Amino acid sequence: PGKSMKSFVPALDVYETDKAVMVETPLAGVRPEDVEITVQKGVLIIKGESKREHEVDEKNYYRKEVRSGSFYREVLLPTQVTEDKVVAEFENGMLKITCPKAEPAVAKKIDVKVIKK
Repeated sequence: PGKSMKSFVPALDVYETDKAVMVETPLAGVRPEDVEITVQKGVLIIKGESKREHEVDEKNYYRKEVRSGSFYREVLLPTQVTEDKVVAEFENGMLKITCPKAEPAVAKKIDVKVIKK
């Protein structure tokens, strides 16, 4: 057998509220400081590394699913967000990213001046 790829793809939930686009992903075994989140041109990028070396050692257990290695996800956000106000929180192994929606650009009505010659 060749080398197994040391990378995994975390599952993502993306949903909208009135004020924000929410992105949630379970990252159990990943330390928050090993996760890098960037938003650029409407694309949210989550990347990082899982360094989970400890395994549970029990006699009556037949499957080991230890995720280690790197992960990378790109999410095209469904609407424009205010990129400098994105907040990420890590709680009980769940990464929650709040991307506040950008204020919609309001069309400015321009008055036409009538110039009489």
